[in-house]
Amino acid sequence: MKTQSRMISGLFGVVISSLGSSAFADCSDLPNWSALRSALVTAVANDNGGLGFNMWGTLIANDGTVCAVAFSGSSFTGQWLGSRVISAQKANTANDFSLGVGSTPSTSKFPTGLALSTANLFTAVQPGGSLYGLQHSNPVDTQVAYANVSNQGFTTASLNSNPVTGASFGSANDPMVGKRIGGVNVFGGGLAAYRGGVKVGGIGVSGDTSCTDHMVAWRVRNALGLDQFQGVAGVSGDATRPDNIIFDITANPDGTGGTGQAPNGSGGVGTSAGGFGHPKCLNNPNPATLPAVH
Repeated sequence: MKTQSRMISGLFGVVISSLGSSAFADCSDLPNWSALRSALVTAVANDNGGLGFNMWGTLIANDGTVCAVAFSGSSFTGQWLGSRVISAQKANTANDFSLGVGSTPSTSKFPTGLALSTANLFTAVQPGGSLYGLQHSNPVDTQVAYANVSNQGFTTASLNSNPVTGASFGSANDPMVGKRIGGVNVFGGGLAAYRGGVKVGGIGVSGDTSCTDHMVAWRVRNALGLDQFQGVAGVSGDATRPDNIIFDITANPDGTGGTGQAPNGSGGVGTSAGGFGHPKCLNNPNPATLPAVH
């Protein structure tokens, strides 16, 4: 009887949670699944360096709710399957750690807001860095990610009429849609989304090298018209591309690091001159060729 009571109570909580999530989600004013997929397919076709693979893309709202998940290939197995959740994790991170116009005090170092791409976080989260450990906070909700059944025998996915199968991944009925995925990612591919300087969500892309992920995410954001910074600042040193990836990591005095590959010595990944650097990748792209923000 107690078990039955707990299950009923838990089910009630799931229902309330599910209804609450929908009530506070704000995806209606953002591009839909079709627009995301179209932008992703077009962006992947550009010269983005890397391996030339197909990609996953995720768009989330300002409150962290997943609005759309898409892939550029012909099927959900046409790109790295693990990159589906990583793309959502990246979108969540960029949204979580960026701010828009009117969000920061006038006395702030960034009075017009601050946009941080996931690429900008790489150096600070390394051992000894000022944000070390950030990547372990806010873990991904795997039940949301995969619609797995909990040990109570149900989740919010159990109440969802959408098909909970692998075939739904990357479709308009992806099980992440309408829910908050969470997660923190600290390499290239995640960008905050802006309209009129106001942060409205985040975009995440994954499926190639992290440097190429950044390039594709940038092109997707531009195609969707979600790069309206209107003066929001960044850390790249380029006012026309405030949250661009930065390749300023050089080797340590002992010769280790700085290449984007695992170092042979104890020097870690190298030294970033500005503190927001990202390692270069295989067939490294040129981020200066990306379109300027608005």
